[in-house]
Amino acid sequence: MLEDAMNCHGETLTDPEANTMTEDDMVKEFDSGFGGIEGVPFTAWSVNTAYFPICYDGAEWVGSVARHPDGKPSPHQGG
Repeated sequence: MLEDAMNCHGETLTDPEANTMTEDDMVKEFDSGFGGIEGVPFTAWSVNTAYFPICYDGAEWVGSVARHPDGKPSPHQGG
């Protein structure tokens, strides 16, 4: 899911400058259905974007915000 979120910003998994996940953490699947939390807590920073996990009612996905002020509002996260 991180890769999909990064693709939305024109970035790839090679772009993060910093990442709190281990290699093992990176391959764990998120549960996009209504199950339980399966992904690990993380923050990943690219040059332009910060990525983090979101969970609502058991469904997981990756949220993001601009790394630096860009004047764009952030939408509500988590449903």
